[in-house]
Amino acid sequence: MAESGSIREELLAAEHRGWRSLCEGTGDAFYGAIMTADGEMVLAGGFALDRDGVIASLRDAPRWESYSISGERLISLSEGTWALVYVGCASRGPDVEFRALMSSTYVHLNGEWRLALYQQTPIES
Repeated sequence: MAESGSIREELLAAEHRGWRSLCEGTGDAFYGAIMTADGEMVLAGGFALDRDGVIASLRDAPRWESYSISGERLISLSEGTWALVYVGCASRGPDVEFRALMSSTYVHLNGEWRLALYQQTPIES
């Protein structure tokens, strides 16, 4: 297993790929590929989606125009399981802005990082 600095870079790169896919309209394919079979997303709207629900919800979702990630912290949960916690901000123009504390829990399976659990808690401005 790589050192935590390398893991941090790999998981942060995965988060950026995910956000770029949401900006490009390819989030359904990206998250369908990276999520574990029993993965879940716990979303700010007060609901949770399993992997199939995530894919379906992103199939025709409006694209984000821009995003940023800041304050990222890496937490070791067990051998091969890490959580990346950060503040994510995204916008769909001047009228739709979203800011939340986010955490993504990854497991290392068959040589790849897979997203097992994603959670977001809105941050009030």
